[in-house]
Amino acid sequence: MKKIILYSFCMLFSGIIVAQEEEPEVKKDTTRLTEVIVLSRRKLNNHRQEKTLSSIDDYLEKSNKVAMVKRGSYAWEPTLNNMNSERLNVTIDGMQIFGACTDKMDPITSYVDVSNLEKVSIGSGQNGTENGHCVGGGIDLQLSSSKFYQSGLKTNVDLGYETNGNYRVAGLDLEYSGNTFYMNADGIFRTSDNYDAGNNTEVLYSQFQKYNVSLQTGFKLSESHSIDANIIYDKATDVGYPALPMDVSLAEALITSVTHNYTNDSTFIKTLETKLYFNTITHIMDDSKRPDVPIRMDMPGWSDTFGFYSKAATTLKKHHLLFNINGYYNRSLAEMTMYPNDPNQPAMFMFTWPDIRTFYTGIFAKDIYVLSDKEQLSTSLRFGYQNNTIAEEVGLESLKIFYPNLEDSKNRFLTSLSSDYAYKKSHYDWSFGLGYGERAPSVSEGYGFFLFNSFDNYDYIGNPTLDNEKAVEINAKANYHKNGFHIGVEASYFYIMDYIIGDIDTTLSAMTIGATGVRVFKALSNASIFDVYLNSSYDLSKSFSVNGTIGYNYGRGSNGKSLPLIRPFTYLAEVNYKAKQFNAALQLQGNANQSNYSSFYGEDETPAYGVLNLNFGNVFYSKDTKFIVKYGIENLLDTNYSTFADWNNIPRQGRNFYVNMSLVLQ
Repeated sequence: MKKIILYSFCMLFSGIIVAQEEEPEVKKDTTRLTEVIVLSRRKLNNHRQEKTLSSIDDYLEKSNKVAMVKRGSYAWEPTLNNMNSERLNVTIDGMQIFGACTDKMDPITSYVDVSNLEKVSIGSGQNGTENGHCVGGGIDLQLSSSKFYQSGLKTNVDLGYETNGNYRVAGLDLEYSGNTFYMNADGIFRTSDNYDAGNNTEVLYSQFQKYNVSLQTGFKLSESHSIDANIIYDKATDVGYPALPMDVSLAEALITSVTHNYTNDSTFIKTLETKLYFNTITHIMDDSKRPDVPIRMDMPGWSDTFGFYSKAATTLKKHHLLFNINGYYNRSLAEMTMYPNDPNQPAMFMFTWPDIRTFYTGIFAKDIYVLSDKEQLSTSLRFGYQNNTIAEEVGLESLKIFYPNLEDSKNRFLTSLSSDYAYKKSHYDWSFGLGYGERAPSVSEGYGFFLFNSFDNYDYIGNPTLDNEKAVEINAKANYHKNGFHIGVEASYFYIMDYIIGDIDTTLSAMTIGATGVRVFKALSNASIFDVYLNSSYDLSKSFSVNGTIGYNYGRGSNGKSLPLIRPFTYLAEVNYKAKQFNAALQLQGNANQSNYSSFYGEDETPAYGVLNLNFGNVFYSKDTKFIVKYGIENLLDTNYSTFADWNNIPRQGRNFYVNMSLVLQ
């Protein structure tokens, strides 16, 4: 393993490795410090994508700053800048949507598919606050739209198969675009049996089945006005979570929106986008397929969100201005019923989320000031008001056991601001940014009631008295590129005050059978998180290129303990060949051992690993047809390994042969 890591270092500094962002079409806008991942099936002209039918989880994991916490083979939880979902603002096309699972088995990314989306915009730190408050950053899953291209009728047919887990996927997309009307109907189905880790070791309870259908339509009312309507229905059943004590019988979402768009370059407001939306989620955990459990449990959860936003953009001389007024109302309810093995004993019922009603409204403003043709200064502000109300009286009384003076309502005010300076010339560019942001505690952190965490084996209790978490951040980036060679470095540092994390309370007894004890969400006085990445690429010829990246991450709290789920040293190296109708790539990726693990928070040392992947692609054209085939081998050497982000050290997939086929008719 040391030889593999040394080899990757040598390749990087000799200019023979590839920037990690190149493969999945990750484009960096250094002036705005954002990252855009292009992933729509409607943009299949780029046949260099590894898999045209990859899941969103696979695409997101290509980004430097994003890691995916894996509890099974389905619905991975994204982290950004080594911060989990509580510290992020994850939206779908600017819409707020909240999972209904107390165990994070349904991250927002699990309720859409690549068939719904055109791209994913990632804003690091306070650059991710356009749609809401955050500390770690924002991830916006942006819906695709045919618009009024007058391209007539198009059809996409997709089929995929993978040997590991007998994984099958099929999709169909029908698209019509005219002068004043467009419509797109899309459906995709994914199903998998248990997958095998390295050395043909079956990972039990890793199966899943999911389908996603969507309908998008639009009408042009005039040259300046148009109306869009979107509806997405996503349903997953029989989802196994091998890293957890329970599975999921149903994860279901309905996501709807209506949008008015205004565009007119001759008026003060150049563009105005106003959206009304509603989404509802039902999530049901059960352990009926587990053979031996101490006690049977049903754990359903529901989340409903109504919301709106109105985004306006204009230009005043050298100022490019963006405003966003938004708001939402969310209802989060979860409950647990425990059935004793002795039928003569009564079942026990409690609210794990006691019907929390959250109302938020805020305003965002951003000014990109062009100082010169080489320089620009970007400044953003967000102010928000949030109210949480406990609507379930039984849940309120339960929390009063721990907080006798607790009231059923709490108001919070949130602030975010950032400023970035960028300088760009023909062969190099650099940028520097500062930011300050706040976030409110999540529903679980504030109001959760005996939530079992299998990672550290503790029950968790929320704390409604927590202050807002606050963070100061510094980020910097520099790039140099000339004659096909590119090298870049980016780094960020977060100093987080009132860092929310669970702390052991020895005076309380666990409710879950077998749990070690109880943790109550409290706040460390501060915590520090740092990351730095070095990217390099070199075009050896028109056909051959080599890229790579290495990264280092660090996180520690004021209690002197390492923070959990901090990515260790990472590396990636890749060699690409690209011709007009054929491409191939050989990739080496891996992590060093996780030496700075946090045993206090349930982590253990994750060994180093390296994985080889090989992929190919062909594209064929006829008069009105495009046919794309992607095929390859993942984990070529059948390595048995786990990453730092694999819950309870669940092993990742072993050797896997795959083929994806896409047919585009127009």
